[in-house]
Amino acid sequence: MRLHLVDGTYELFRAHFSPRPGTVSPDGRDVKATVGVMSSLLALLHDPAEAVTHVAVAFDNPIRSFRNALFAGYKSDEGVPPELLAQFNLVEAAVRTLGVRVWSMKEHEADDALATAAARFAGEVEQVRLLTPDKDLGQCVRGRKVVQVDRRQEKELDEDAVRAKLGVPPASIPDLLALMGDDADGIPGLPGFGEKGAAAVLSAHGHLESIPDDASAWGAKPRGAEKLAATLRAHREEARLYRTLATLVTDAPLPDTRSLADLEWKGVPEAAFLAFCDGLGLTTLKKRPKRWAK
Repeated sequence: MRLHLVDGTYELFRAHFSPRPGTVSPDGRDVKATVGVMSSLLALLHDPAEAVTHVAVAFDNPIRSFRNALFAGYKSDEGVPPELLAQFNLVEAAVRTLGVRVWSMKEHEADDALATAAARFAGEVEQVRLLTPDKDLGQCVRGRKVVQVDRRQEKELDEDAVRAKLGVPPASIPDLLALMGDDADGIPGLPGFGEKGAAAVLSAHGHLESIPDDASAWGAKPRGAEKLAATLRAHREEARLYRTLATLVTDAPLPDTRSLADLEWKGVPEAAFLAFCDGLGLTTLKKRPKRWAK
C-alpha cells in the first residue's frame, strides 16, 4: 500500500498553460485548467503501475500564505491570469467528484500539506509518493520510503537521486534554496550564489550555520569563493530568512483527515461526477472513469 500526494496547484497551472486546446463551459467560463487536472488525475487513478489506494490533492487557495507576512517579495497571486484564479474553487469541487480527498490550504501552502502528510503517514505505508517536480519537496524525501515523482518527465527521485540531481542531501535543500534562490516562490537568494556554488559549499558543511566566515576554511571552494564568503558574511540574516521561507511545515492542518483511512480512494462517485461533467458540458470526460464507487 502506497500513499499518493499530489500538488494540485502545480497541476492546475500546468494544465492552464499547456498547449492543448481550451475548454469553455456552456455558460462561457474558461475551464481548461480544471478539465486538465481532472484528466490528469483520472490517468493517475487508473494507472496500474501506480496502483492508487490512498490519495490526496492539495491546493493553494488563496496563493498567499503565512510566508507573505515574513517577506514581502514572496509569491502571491499578482500576475496570475484572472481566468485561472477563477478556477481555484471550481477545481477543488472537480477533484472531490473523483472521490479524492482535497486539502484546501489557507494560511499554509499545498507543499506544507504534502510535507505534513508525508511525515505523518510514512510509517503506515510502504511508500509515500510526492507527485510534483518542485525542488523544494525534495527536502521531504527519505531513502526510498518517501520519493518524489515527476509524472511529466516520468522520473522518480529517491534520496540518492535527489543528492545526485541537486548536489546536497534532502536535509540541506532549504539551505540550498536560501543561497541560490527560488524564482517560483519569490526567494531571491544571495548575489553570486548559483546552484553549483551553493551546492558545493553545502555538500561540505550541510547548513548555513556551519559554513565558516572565511573561505579559506571552506571544505569545498567554488569559483569566486572569497567573494561568496564576503556576501554570506554580509547577508547571513537574509539567508536565514530565505531558509525559513523554503522550509516546509510538517504540522500543517489537513482538513477532514484524522487518519490514513480518510485518504482511501474507493472509486469515482458516479452521480456526482456525471452531474459535474454535465454542468461543464464535458461529454468525453464522462466516459473516462473505470472504477465507480460502490
